[in-house]
Amino acid sequence: MRVISVNVGQAVEAEWAGKLKRTAIDKRPVTHRVAVLADGLAGDERADKPSHGSPGQAVYAYAREDYDWWERELGRELRDGRFGENLTTSGLEVNGALHGERWRIGTTFLEVTGPRTPCVVFRNWLDESRWVRRFTEAGRPGAYLKVLEPGQLGVGDEVEVVHRPATSVTVAESFLAYHGDEELLRRVLALPGYDERWDRVAARVLGVLS
Repeated sequence: MRVISVNVGQAVEAEWAGKLKRTAIDKRPVTHRVAVLADGLAGDERADKPSHGSPGQAVYAYAREDYDWWERELGRELRDGRFGENLTTSGLEVNGALHGERWRIGTTFLEVTGPRTPCVVFRNWLDESRWVRRFTEAGRPGAYLKVLEPGQLGVGDEVEVVHRPATSVTVAESFLAYHGDEELLRRVLALPGYDERWDRVAARVLGVLS
């Protein structure tokens, strides 16, 4: 299990980028080792802070194996970083990772907080018909992580899973919770230290604040 690409990007103006008209979804691979700070990778930017700016969304990881699946589905090549992820991994079941699972990569310590959810910017960026629905139905969202210990990481670093909670939900399961599975959502809300964005999901799905 290792990192095969480290990807960063800066925000740019774009007419297709939703209401904000500004996006940093275009992440490009870098070859040097990168500092990981409390709010994400050095040299990387998140344009839409209200939607993507919580501490639990500091780093986004996506598996090369899922890219390979999408390439077959879409009939097109997808480079590392194309989905806007910071870390492209190999040999790691990202969607099967548990909330609260902790990874050591280089000298950085990260914790899984939940799935990426597709938006209009992602749809317009990929320029694929019915993209939000297709991405949702595929159930391969990739994982957001928060930074527990800043450090450095780079291409080729091993992803060491140093902790898996005894009771939790997977990234794939919480993706279903986000889209309305009330039982799974209640399991997410019962987890200690869940990311604050789940309170907004609870308000939308359950009609209450947790």
